[in-house]
Amino acid sequence: MITPPWIRSGVALAAVGSIVSCGSGEDPETQTQAAVEGLEIVAVSTRPHLVTGGDVLLRVDADPSVDLSELEVTANGVNVTHGFRRVGEESSMLGLVAGLPLGDSEIGASAPGAQGSALLRITNYPVTGPIISGPHEQPFLCQTDAFEVVSGGTLGVPLDPDCSIDRRADYVYLSSVDAEFKPYSPSDPRPDDLATANTLDGETVPFIVRVETGTVNRAIYEIAMLHDPAEPEPDPWVRSVGWNGKLVYTHGGGCRSGWYQQGDATGGVLRQGLLAMGYAVTSASLNVFGQNCNDLLASETHIMVKERFIESYGEPIYTIATGGSGGSYQSHQTADNYPGVFDGIIVSSSFPDVTSATIFTLADARLLHHYFSEIAPGVFTEEEQRLVSGFGSAGSIPNLSQGAARLDPTYSDAAVEEQQGGEVSLPELEPRRYSEANPSGIRATVYDHTINVYGRDPSTGFAARPLDNYGMQYGLEVLNRAGITKEQFLDLNRRVGGFDRDLNHVPERHRADPVAAERATSTGRILYGGGGLAATPVIDYRTYTDDREGGDIHMIVHQFSTRARLAAANGHADNHVMTIGGRWGFTEGSPDLGQLFRQMDEWLMNLRRNPSAADSTERVAQAKPQDLVDNCWDEDGEERVNIREPLSFDGAGRCSELYPAFPTPRHVAGAPLTNHIVSCTLKPIDPADYNVSFTEGELQQLGEIFPDGVCDWEAGDLHAAEYRGTWLSFGPSPVNLVE
Repeated sequence: MITPPWIRSGVALAAVGSIVSCGSGEDPETQTQAAVEGLEIVAVSTRPHLVTGGDVLLRVDADPSVDLSELEVTANGVNVTHGFRRVGEESSMLGLVAGLPLGDSEIGASAPGAQGSALLRITNYPVTGPIISGPHEQPFLCQTDAFEVVSGGTLGVPLDPDCSIDRRADYVYLSSVDAEFKPYSPSDPRPDDLATANTLDGETVPFIVRVETGTVNRAIYEIAMLHDPAEPEPDPWVRSVGWNGKLVYTHGGGCRSGWYQQGDATGGVLRQGLLAMGYAVTSASLNVFGQNCNDLLASETHIMVKERFIESYGEPIYTIATGGSGGSYQSHQTADNYPGVFDGIIVSSSFPDVTSATIFTLADARLLHHYFSEIAPGVFTEEEQRLVSGFGSAGSIPNLSQGAARLDPTYSDAAVEEQQGGEVSLPELEPRRYSEANPSGIRATVYDHTINVYGRDPSTGFAARPLDNYGMQYGLEVLNRAGITKEQFLDLNRRVGGFDRDLNHVPERHRADPVAAERATSTGRILYGGGGLAATPVIDYRTYTDDREGGDIHMIVHQFSTRARLAAANGHADNHVMTIGGRWGFTEGSPDLGQLFRQMDEWLMNLRRNPSAADSTERVAQAKPQDLVDNCWDEDGEERVNIREPLSFDGAGRCSELYPAFPTPRHVAGAPLTNHIVSCTLKPIDPADYNVSFTEGELQQLGEIFPDGVCDWEAGDLHAAEYRGTWLSFGPSPVNLVE
């Protein structure tokens, strides 16, 4: 019997290559500090080559022999020492340098006892961006006048074409009567129903929340933290009593219609459970994937929002990213591709990324649904269709087929609802959509929204596409298990076809643009797992949906794909913990999410207490709390039971019985569990690969169906290239520029 490739442990990401170190081997231009003997300047708020808005928070560290009372800091020769203050009892001074011009500036620091002046080059960009994501997308609709602030009303009309607004702060409080947030006026008497919060630090404070709202990178951001307005305004030197010093970055999910817009909501910052623990919570409208389905632009926004946070409130002890579905893409990929932005991630309903795990599965589901319902109705039973798809529910075939609309640039009112293509969420964008009558219109697809990465197809002028099914043998493993007949297998692969550039079904298989496929793999659009994510604590939790009758995109196989990529890139996935089937909240009746944040807090604080020089991936594994292990919840009895056992795609045990994992169509066609291959390498047809005996005539048919051969998944990606490393830029920053 042939072992299905998706459960082989030996399939590695060798074709992707190895990580370029972001430690001592890092490009000097991306380092955050400059030093001479006895004195060092450190860029705290962001990397010095990616400063925005004309200001940067800097720290000057000195040896005990250096007299910081006579420190002199200059910016382009101008003395700015007045902005620096000592940090506690340490031999450090912290200062916000503002008014920097666009482009390069030189920051100098000198003091008696130091061997010369430390010089740090700063490169400043507009606060409207971009810094690393390439030219801004156009058109781009502002939505400040639709964005509701926490105290009521909207942000009003934007101040400029980049959707900017004036920064503002509003207050709300938590009612002890109905547990709802309500507007709070600092000038009014305190309400009788004002609740209190007990933070992780042991502080008991009024449950009053300060919410800052502003714009960076054409996105609307929010920052929330417990703060009593009767106390001094928080700043980088004086922390709000209610803030525990730790930051959580929330995200929104989705993807469809996530382009050409600013967005009218963030991932949500009034998170009662997190605020009650003392966390600051931040998010931005371009970190809601249903408003921006582009992980690179999401990462750029992460960088800029965190810069804004640090310049206003100081450097957090750590930053946790959290989000489900489309929020998991962003958490995974920023942690991997831009290490240091996030220190730990807590994700749910997760996927490795949108480019591979999600889109591959949606596109294959669309093809299979078209074949089963339009080309060969009645040839496969419903159960046989499910087996070919791999899904746990046959309803997932039409369900995910609809989800492929995010790849379809052409709107059709005659198509099935949710499968009409050309998806935009704002009426103002509808007349601008691409069509035969409007060939220069906007193409509402994931690929066109990521054109700065993939480039243009010279034959069409449209975005190049890393999507491929050439050589794929749909239903291969089902055939080898005698789940379908040879005749069904041959007919399926002969007639399943592919997509043209507008996602119209065509008889020919579709093939990836080689440059786009290489870019997807080498620059992290397809999650590698061996960048920053290798040393990032990850907790992945989910509610099980594989068996939903109507189908669901959030299949458990995807979190196993993420784990497999970590293992392939790093030799293990000890930094990755899974939990399934809990009650995901912060209340007594739904306590499990609150517990995960406490466990992540322990994990990250263990890391801070053990800053050894050991390998970073080993440190993360060693710092993991002993009680934080793979687990699932059995809720079948009168009392729910937590079962702690290793979780794996093909594992035995009670958790696998309760929550079985199912493959995707690509896995059933032989792809590895990692599901990272865009274009498979081809090999000649070999009768030994099949557990059925083909006649000479049937082998001839196979040769006609696959004239160039079939997928050799173990040979890796045809267009594979080494991972180019972290902190890449697609412009305008020239540092680590992808060309």
